Amino acid sequence: MSETIVVALGGNALIREDQRGTYDEQVANARSMARSVGELLRAGWRVVVVHGNGPQVGNVARAYQAAGGTPPAEPLTSLVAMTQGQIGSLLALALHEECGRRVKVVSVVTHSVVDPDRDDSLLPAKPIGAFFTADEAASLRREHHWVMQEDAGRGFRRYVPSPDPVAIVEAGAIHDLVNGGYLVIACGGGGVPVARVPRGYLPVEGVIDKDSAAQLLATELGAEVLGLVTGVQAVHLDFGKPSERPVHVLTSAAAASYLSSGQFPVGSMGPKVRAALRFLDHGGRVAAITTPELLRATLAQDPGAEPVGTRIVPAADHAELS
Repeated sequence: MSETIVVALGGNALIREDQRGTYDEQVANARSMARSVGELLRAGWRVVVVHGNGPQVGNVARAYQAAGGTPPAEPLTSLVAMTQGQIGSLLALALHEECGRRVKVVSVVTHSVVDPDRDDSLLPAKPIGAFFTADEAASLRREHHWVMQEDAGRGFRRYVPSPDPVAIVEAGAIHDLVNGGYLVIACGGGGVPVARVPRGYLPVEGVIDKDSAAQLLATELGAEVLGLVTGVQAVHLDFGKPSERPVHVLTSAAAASYLSSGQFPVGSMGPKVRAALRFLDHGGRVAAITTPELLRATLAQDPGAEPVGTRIVPAADHAELS
């Protein structure tokens, strides 16, 4: 039986930092993502794609803001659902173009259950959307009561709650689709955050970290591999220092030690390493962190080939390479 991989793509993969985010730009970027997924399909993998949506949600929010109340603004949870459909369509069409119409592709609007009773679950913690100057940020605070904070010295962004998901509402349906031979696009933007109530679910204002949602979905599906796609080829130790170096294989114990010592900051590699460790703790075989183009090669690690990407593995006796 084929193994299953859940691949998490960032929202920035579809709107890159040097781009305006036009439809044509996003189509071209979706085609690039589809080529990487196509390599996995041709290698025999069953694939589930999870994607981010931070830039897209921010753009839609700004469009409503610019409209001045006509039409009336939608809550953040609605924007997450909207962009799930938008990005799901882009990726589905790109995958059909890359792999042919015989490949069965389906995009599922997905809801992620959160626990709003946790003390820190609804604190503004995750940036979304575009960067603003200090003056623009002050204006947005006054007009919309947004929480605006500086993001890594690049400008001010809107910060919103980002609670941890505890379950995926549609996990059973996604499991059946994967077993039925479908390539599934799910948990877009981490899923629409919802809380359980006696008669169903209620939306919760915020966004879910897509790496956390990908890990949870991979665990619930019993996937063997979690692929965390990013803009760098491999995880680096001592980032920004003269001793900076890539690391290509990490044991879970070594990765946890580096994480606790501050090697992987919250604003960069930290969420990916944390998601990888959770996945391995729940029975996953390997987590890979690399660029879309190198994901297949990172997993294959052909003998004699130059190592690429980073694999995090659970085996305590696996040698750490750098």
